Amino acid sequence: MSSESATGNNVAAVSAAPTPTPSIGSSTAPPPAASPFMKGNVIDGKAVAAKIREETAAKVAELKAKYSRVPGLAVVIVGERKDSQTYVRMKRKACEEVGISSFGADLPETATQEEVLEVVRGFNSNPDVHGILVQLPLPKHIDEQAVLGAISVEKDVDGFHPLNIGRLAMKGREPLFAPCTPVGCMELLERCNITIKGKRAVVVGRSNIVGMPAALLLNKRDATVTICHSATKDMESIVRQADIIIAAAGQPQLVKGSWVKPGAAIIDVGTNPVDDPTKAAGYRLVGDANFEECKAVAGAITPVPGGVGPMTIAILLRNTLVSGERFITGKLQCPVAEDMKAGCSKKGPLSRLLPEKEHLGPWSLVAAGSLLAAGALQRVFTSRRQ
Repeated sequence: MSSESATGNNVAAVSAAPTPTPSIGSSTAPPPAASPFMKGNVIDGKAVAAKIREETAAKVAELKAKYSRVPGLAVVIVGERKDSQTYVRMKRKACEEVGISSFGADLPETATQEEVLEVVRGFNSNPDVHGILVQLPLPKHIDEQAVLGAISVEKDVDGFHPLNIGRLAMKGREPLFAPCTPVGCMELLERCNITIKGKRAVVVGRSNIVGMPAALLLNKRDATVTICHSATKDMESIVRQADIIIAAAGQPQLVKGSWVKPGAAIIDVGTNPVDDPTKAAGYRLVGDANFEECKAVAGAITPVPGGVGPMTIAILLRNTLVSGERFITGKLQCPVAEDMKAGCSKKGPLSRLLPEKEHLGPWSLVAAGSLLAAGALQRVFTSRRQ
């Protein structure tokens, strides 16, 4: 799944009600320790992304030297949308820069759903492909969920497979991959020495791509998390409680400086075009926070552009490296020919986890067990209502 359109127009709080609003200056977040990735209180997302790419390239080189193999990323694109083609070119170029093999399938707009699924299955069983990404949106005649669900969970480097999201939501469990943009937000906080544990975090927006997984990642890092969305009442007072704000609503300059507690950290995921006749293109990009207002109050803030944006592809590359390392070193195994002949690949992920790290058996069995448990609970509750 693509993460470029990361935010949605999804701005009531799901955590406990906030404490009364403190007066300005009565309670401020402590400033983060000095970080090479900050210029004043502005987080340099380009520098963080460049560092992650540098680390990824070094580890890819180590794999190549030791095993004579490198990770591989496959990108599937259907149709001729110029924006999608641009994103795909960027990803292929990024792979080349860090030494990751790039695979691709460019299908026409008229491709059938079965043709797309067949391409995904082929990449599932290809031992040289360790990550699979389907560029969205797909043409209207193709069921996106069916296509995304066909990706092997072990190669789901975009982190949106239901099993990965499910384990992200579970205490004591970790997904194989988490969505790239939300992980990028966490990296920006952590590499800039901004404490998450014990802090109050507010996520503005509840999209499946950024808002919800960002809230889950913050929760796993022991923050107290509140989600605001389009039905939230008095959003301003809720946001003002936050030590950390993730702005991911898809609304230009929604978060005002008056909403921000002094010293708070703001990660602005929004990328919104607004009219600007002084620009050659006739517009400029702004975030979901009013940058100038918020910068005057915040302890740390990401700019737009140059903040979260560069992180998405950097994390995608790192996820592909992690997946490639699992397969190349033997921690994971690709589907065997017997599985493919049996047609099992059409039912979902086939790769088998070796029991060294996970003691749950094949992921397909975990999925089946989850479905059986859900069915049993449904029968119990149905019988109680009768």
